[in-house]
Amino acid sequence: MTSWLRTYGSVLLFLVLVSLCAVEASGAGDSVCRSPTITTCAECLRRGPQCAWCFKEDFLDGAGPSQRCNLPEKLLSRGCETELLEQSEVKVEVNATISSTQVSPQDISITLRPGSQASIVVAVKQLERYPVDLYYLVDVSASMQDNLDHLKTVGVALSLRMTEHSSDLWLGFGSFVDKPVSPYINVHPSKINNPCSDYEIRCRPAHGYHHVLSMTGNMSEFTRVIKRQRISGNMDTPEGGLDAMLQAAVCKRAVGWRPEAKRLLLLMTDQPSHLALDSRLAGIVTPHDGLCHLENDVYTGSTRMDHPSVGLLSDKLLENHIYSLFAVEKQQYQWYEELARLLPGSYLGKLGLFQAPNLIELVVDAYKRLLSEVSVSVSVDDRAVSRYWVSVSPICPDGSTAKNQSCSGVQPNQTVYFNITIGLHSCPADVEDEEVKVLIQPVGYNESTVVRIHTKCGCSCGLTKRCQDDSQSECSGLQDGLSKEQKMDHGPIRNVNRDSNWNCKAEGSDVDCSSRGVCECGRCVCEQSRLGTVFGKYCEKDDFSCPYEGGLLCGGRGVCVSGECVCEDSWTGDSCGCPVSTVTCQSASGLICSGKGRCVCGQCVCDDLQYSGDFCERNLARQSTCQSYWKCVDCHVSHSLTQEEAGLCNSTCPPSVGYMDDESGQTGETGVQCMYINKDSCHYRFLTSSQSGQTQLYIDTRPECASRRRLVGTFLSVCALTVLCGLVVVAVSRLLLQTRGKSVEGASEDGGYLCTGKDLSYIPTTNEKTVTYRRDRPPDRPLEMHIQVPKMPLGDPWQY
Repeated sequence: MTSWLRTYGSVLLFLVLVSLCAVEASGAGDSVCRSPTITTCAECLRRGPQCAWCFKEDFLDGAGPSQRCNLPEKLLSRGCETELLEQSEVKVEVNATISSTQVSPQDISITLRPGSQASIVVAVKQLERYPVDLYYLVDVSASMQDNLDHLKTVGVALSLRMTEHSSDLWLGFGSFVDKPVSPYINVHPSKINNPCSDYEIRCRPAHGYHHVLSMTGNMSEFTRVIKRQRISGNMDTPEGGLDAMLQAAVCKRAVGWRPEAKRLLLLMTDQPSHLALDSRLAGIVTPHDGLCHLENDVYTGSTRMDHPSVGLLSDKLLENHIYSLFAVEKQQYQWYEELARLLPGSYLGKLGLFQAPNLIELVVDAYKRLLSEVSVSVSVDDRAVSRYWVSVSPICPDGSTAKNQSCSGVQPNQTVYFNITIGLHSCPADVEDEEVKVLIQPVGYNESTVVRIHTKCGCSCGLTKRCQDDSQSECSGLQDGLSKEQKMDHGPIRNVNRDSNWNCKAEGSDVDCSSRGVCECGRCVCEQSRLGTVFGKYCEKDDFSCPYEGGLLCGGRGVCVSGECVCEDSWTGDSCGCPVSTVTCQSASGLICSGKGRCVCGQCVCDDLQYSGDFCERNLARQSTCQSYWKCVDCHVSHSLTQEEAGLCNSTCPPSVGYMDDESGQTGETGVQCMYINKDSCHYRFLTSSQSGQTQLYIDTRPECASRRRLVGTFLSVCALTVLCGLVVVAVSRLLLQTRGKSVEGASEDGGYLCTGKDLSYIPTTNEKTVTYRRDRPPDRPLEMHIQVPKMPLGDPWQY
């Protein structure tokens, strides 16, 4: 066991990787779980795997039972606790103690609730060499005489050929004809023991199935048995092949199938087979039971039971890990091709002649192809199959996902993984829990995976086992606890609230349950409202009397609990309208409100009154300082910003005024950056600073101006280009019209008619017109007159 874990440890870790998921009702939200008709925990959980039931005793005091059913996050936001939630749970447990060489894991337990699903991974590994059991099932009707002779040399040659692919080959043999009853055989006394008496040939009696040779590795014994076989005969064309196949599959002890071997069942025939219900012609109406009925190697149920259905045969072949091979003549190929599609793990070979080389190649090719294709069959207990659904998705060794639920071209020592999802539709009626077995069977393998599903339809509701629903009504318990005299004193249980110990009135109120409910069993049962939920010990609370924002309760970002909004994690405020995040208050520098304020409800509130703006980025004092120097800057601009004339502006400027340009600037100078715009729309930047109490001013000598001449030039260029384009269009149009006029003039010279381009559209295209006159009431017979009026060529004189 330890060595197995070391070898397949990584594989096992992958196998136990289970995807647990729930089927969400699309677009329905919590409305799937909410319904006034829900009164118990079981009903709630049956609504879907996303629903949960809160069994907290004082949850939404006074609210109806249906309010306990909702999405888990909704219930938690309303005051329920995680440990007091009953919700759908999906558990998958893998038993890794069972060793296997081909299929793993082999034992899995799953717990499901209605609407939930679980995914498991099953690995199927192909070994390098298998022992092989090959059972020949041969039609021995008269038309197969030559084919029996060819089998005599197959045993030894096939054994030698299969040594390349198998470690050990065993062969077995059985024969069949048809049901030995009328109308399938001739029941005349002389024909029963010898169906071939008319041809002076000694034949065997007809039989449904006769097991001749159990599995053996002695090829000489196989050859000896084949040489002793004789043909038989029947009346109709179809044979009893399916009947014989089922017996060869289920009679494991008689046939001698080895547990560890790959099992091949080869059917040889030259005719189609009877199907279920065909036996009604012989008065046999009992369906086949799928069991073994061999006595002294002879099938005794042939005359008592119908032919098996294809479905029953398919199940038995899968159950006994048997591959089916069909060796048929080309005339019957189409019939058996349709049959092979319905039998998993089957192979069809078309033989022109049943010769030994052909049979050997058929067996070898079928064995290689069947082993290289890996697929699984999933079966659910018949009693529960309608309540479950299963999907299979294989992952092939090359990493691809096959669409047909099987992988082809699998080589020895390669592994195919099957992702199998099992879902539960619903629970059985009147049953809380049940156990269902699902069998995952790789086709042709003698190992399988058993999945035990525990369906959980009831509620445990923690250690107290009290779900606080109508199934555990306290009112009934109270009434059981009252004596007969108390019941007579109090009357019906509904009026027990009149006792002082069962007061339904809030302090200072003279009405029961705040006039929003009724008093039952000494407790308020609050009314249902279309606006929301009314709850509380005295029905004094609700979940719809909260502030609205944007037309939504709590802005759509929270839930209303007891008249107050309980916001989502990223929102706050009375109506959940304020984001918790301060991202909206971050300025370009990354500081909150530029470091001059605080973020309140997603907006900056400036602490310093000198600052304003969305991010407190505008300095009002700075703007006032800049404006006070505009006259100074304007004076220097009017004197061309030269040092020679700078002294003329001393009366309007500070003592120290200097000049700078964009490229050099004033390195190391710090101060207030300002802007001045003159009457010519030129932008002049200047810098004010203060050093040792003295104001200094630096004016940029390179203004940013919009050239008027450039604008005028651009406008005139656009106008000229527009006029030029118009002239070109007019000239081209005129040229086209003149060319068209010349072509029409040339045409008019030939036809004798001269017209302009405009008149061309009015030239008639028909040559004559037929006018019909009919007399409505002729004396003897209808009279019609047809007059053809040809249209004259234009220019010809009128002739009459």
